[in-house]
Amino acid sequence: MSAILEPMFQLAMPWWAFVLRACAVYFILLAMIRMTGKRTMGQFTPFDMLLVVLLGNAVQNALLGDDTSVGGGLLLAATLIALNWSVGLVSARSPKVERWIEGVPVLLARDGQVYREVLRRELISREDFEKAMREAGCLDMADIRLAVLENNGHITVVGRQP
Repeated sequence: MSAILEPMFQLAMPWWAFVLRACAVYFILLAMIRMTGKRTMGQFTPFDMLLVVLLGNAVQNALLGDDTSVGGGLLLAATLIALNWSVGLVSARSPKVERWIEGVPVLLARDGQVYREVLRRELISREDFEKAMREAGCLDMADIRLAVLENNGHITVVGRQP
């Protein structure tokens, strides 16, 4: 029986190598995802889901190396969960870290003036912006008092009061 169980839990590299690999991959992916902008994380399409699955597959070998043990997988999972919790804790206590991780809201329009260059930079399509306008009850650009791209990728539009 031990001949079956022993290989399942025998690590192919030292435990600290798993932790080091997990930290490197976590922070590099965090930076790469952060660079893609708010809209990437704010709206999940089938293409985004495919990207997440492929990213998981792409970094699998970077995390595991040649290891296929249960222990290695559990150690990686625990490390990634601890990293995620730690980043959440640090960003909740440090406004500077929170701004880097979460970003800041971006002004898209004010008093009927839409900032098209900002829409382009933030990868917001005209259709997405117009949908947010309709949801806020604004049928015309002149009806917009304020439009903001929130940290979570959602567009908030505040209409002018009649």
